Amino acid sequence: MAEGDPAADQRQNEEIEAMAAIYGDEWCVVDECAKIFCIRINDTTKNPKWTLCLQVLLPNEYPSTAPPIYQLNAPWLRGQERMDLSNSLEEIYIQNIGESILYLWVEKVRDFLIQKAQDTEPAPEVKSKTEEEEVESEEELTEVCDSETPGQAAEPEMSENKAEAEELPPIDHGVPITDRRSTFQAHLAPVVCLQQVKMVLSKLYENKKIANATHNIYAYRIYCEDKQTFLQDCEDDGETAAGGRLLHLMEILNVRNVLVIVSRWYGGILIGPDRFKHINNCARNILLEKNYISLPEESSKATGKNKKVKKDKKRSEH
Repeated sequence: MAEGDPAADQRQNEEIEAMAAIYGDEWCVVDECAKIFCIRINDTTKNPKWTLCLQVLLPNEYPSTAPPIYQLNAPWLRGQERMDLSNSLEEIYIQNIGESILYLWVEKVRDFLIQKAQDTEPAPEVKSKTEEEEVESEEELTEVCDSETPGQAAEPEMSENKAEAEELPPIDHGVPITDRRSTFQAHLAPVVCLQQVKMVLSKLYENKKIANATHNIYAYRIYCEDKQTFLQDCEDDGETAAGGRLLHLMEILNVRNVLVIVSRWYGGILIGPDRFKHINNCARNILLEKNYISLPEESSKATGKNKKVKKDKKRSEH
């Protein structure tokens, strides 16, 4: 990519804004002009044992033809461990050439730290498993079973989906964010087809306050099982590039079958690039609240819990 390529700059800016929205204070700008950033990552336990600082420099050619230049900073990380983690990050880049990969890198490092923390802890006893964890494990198994549909049940499920598509999905509203008299509020609905997207938008615009918002920015992602691809699109509604940035956040978070709308009521004071931060934060907050994404701490607990289940199975086999 040539220096100062507007398309490359836009993709980088969208990724930077998404990372700031996802990780908040963990994400740090070292040098904005040179595009050097740093994120502090730990094993997400209450008292973290292992912490690592990932520093990245985004070259002009990223993400099209070059990877980020990175440093892994931790006094304990050396030798084979450092080499293994570096190889993992480089493998992610090779598998996703041309794509934005910072989120994948951060979560790979986090998984590495969680694994290290668990490997250095004594194995939990079977009897220490709480009743609450038992129930949660059963619920997870139920969700997996429900998602796997036997061949003979395919036709009934298709008819159910068709009926489902004709109904207006539930619409949730997030907590508003106000900054310098501008107010931002996110709305969310589960969707499985374009018809539902149109129905939700029509229903929202029946509300005069929402209909009269300065901008109603939205993006949706629908996973098509038969083609194993995503049907997705976005709308700026006059806020240039805001829809694309919102969709980029949803892609990084890998959410599916959901429509997110962010309404902005302009208060007469220009707030510059902060408006994009508020749009992304509104969207992230409602996706988190409605369990389309989970906090790193919850992911860590789930990983540990799954390990307990596996260990229990192994013990019962012997």
